[in-house]
Amino acid sequence: MNNRWISSHHAVYNCAYHLIWCPKYRRKVLVNGIDDRLKELLNQRATEHGWTIERMEVMPDHVHIFIKASPHDAPIYIVSQLKGFTSFTLRNEFPELKTKLPTLWTRSYYCETIGHISDDTIKKYIEDQKKK
Repeated sequence: MNNRWISSHHAVYNCAYHLIWCPKYRRKVLVNGIDDRLKELLNQRATEHGWTIERMEVMPDHVHIFIKASPHDAPIYIVSQLKGFTSFTLRNEFPELKTKLPTLWTRSYYCETIGHISDDTIKKYIEDQKKK
């Protein structure tokens, strides 16, 4: 089996998504340690659900994630788990977020399915975000 594919008892799959979301009002609040803690929390939640974050970049006003998941997990479920968990935890650990924003994240997000041909392109794009 190619390492690109994952197999379960009933399926062979390669489900990968490029996800992007922003803080409310696109405020630049993902700085000064909040960004590092956010990365830890995203990795923690992904591991709990059996998802693999291939690449991740936290910018001051948005988050990019390239994530692989089971076909049983819809993108809306993945995003809601990541945003809900991180919002709750970060707002408790960094009280200044409660005074700056009514909620940490906007309701919207961007999702693109990724095929095996464009894996490297998406990874490079996310890695290059910090260089801008």
